[in-house]
Amino acid sequence: MKFKYVCVDCGKEYVTDKIIYQCPECAAKQKEGEFPRGYLKVIYDTEDLKKLAKKDHVSIYDFFPYTVPTPEVYPVGVTPIVVPRRLNEKTGLKNVCCKMDAYLPSGSFKDRASQLIAAQAIAHKVNKIALASTGNAGAAMSCAGAAYGLDIILFVPETAPINKLMQSVLYGATVVPVKGTYDDAFLLSIEYTKHFGGINRNTAYNPMTIEGKKSISIELFEQLGRKVPDVVYVPVGDGCIISGVYKGFYDLLQAGLIDKIPHIVCSQSEKSNAISQAFETGEFKSIEASTRADSISVDIPASGRMAVQYLKKYDGWCTQVTEKEILDAQMSLVHDSGIFVEPASSAAWAALIKDKDMLIKRFGSDVSVCVLLTGIGFKDMAVFDGRVSMPASIENSAQAVIDRFSK
Repeated sequence: MKFKYVCVDCGKEYVTDKIIYQCPECAAKQKEGEFPRGYLKVIYDTEDLKKLAKKDHVSIYDFFPYTVPTPEVYPVGVTPIVVPRRLNEKTGLKNVCCKMDAYLPSGSFKDRASQLIAAQAIAHKVNKIALASTGNAGAAMSCAGAAYGLDIILFVPETAPINKLMQSVLYGATVVPVKGTYDDAFLLSIEYTKHFGGINRNTAYNPMTIEGKKSISIELFEQLGRKVPDVVYVPVGDGCIISGVYKGFYDLLQAGLIDKIPHIVCSQSEKSNAISQAFETGEFKSIEASTRADSISVDIPASGRMAVQYLKKYDGWCTQVTEKEILDAQMSLVHDSGIFVEPASSAAWAALIKDKDMLIKRFGSDVSVCVLLTGIGFKDMAVFDGRVSMPASIENSAQAVIDRFSK
């Protein structure tokens, strides 16, 4: 499909077959301590999009700028939708579902972006991809690298959860722990690409990451009977996932397949709320993030400006939740629905719980809501230290069983 790049900040258009990352004019205006400037959107020819409205079924690949070779090698989607009826009864909301991207190949939503970056690399005959990650994006790109035979160079904060880092090591990536934050690792990965070449996969820095992530919206449209939910809850750190979700619905709208974009909720920890603050104040300033939900712990959101633009234009909002609400939501999901996700994912469910009375008042109890659950719980088992423990062993005897359950 024909496409062009458009700068999020100044609107300048770039038509090129080359790999580009930023609008150089806006990137040059970057100031320390503010959200990145000059990131690019991928915009398609409207007539090409409208041709898709004639199809009885659309695939995520119909909306991609690159052909994904042999997708069966690294299958992304269609992830299941779970209806947590026990939890719905507790919330008073009758029509809530969960999109289970925790079931993708590497266990997180980040496989969506990594599949398209792999396709971009193969199309440009490039075999090396560099990125920074707190774990999930790195594991996903490493998984894609193993599937397609690509070299992955991954910069990670040394404090990232060991489960996630070990995933990337096992997939065969070159893992470089950094004595610093995710933002430090991000800058070092860009330095690597400048000096050693290859493609940089960094979230939002490479516009194709958002294009890959938008596929979840295309899937939802088809899975829900060619319609979209009224409200979608998204866990948010750097803003790339929520920007991708918006972009998918935007492309569906441009194609004439839907007539509205859902209300999308930016679900953030109070301890990593840079985008929520920017939405409220209009000031795009960095913060010092400290949430236990590491996948959404971001000081300077890469796609923050784009996310805020979308939220304001399409009547979204931000809901901030406490650390306790995030961890309580994680336990509620696993106990009352059998859904086991990492804390970053449960932030979206925590935001729904916080908003439930408002949702009923504004939209009614029949409002259709989808909560995006983006990472499997096995990614970060250390989060349960001090919260959950194994029961004590019993003796190997019938009397021990009787004693254990007679208490």
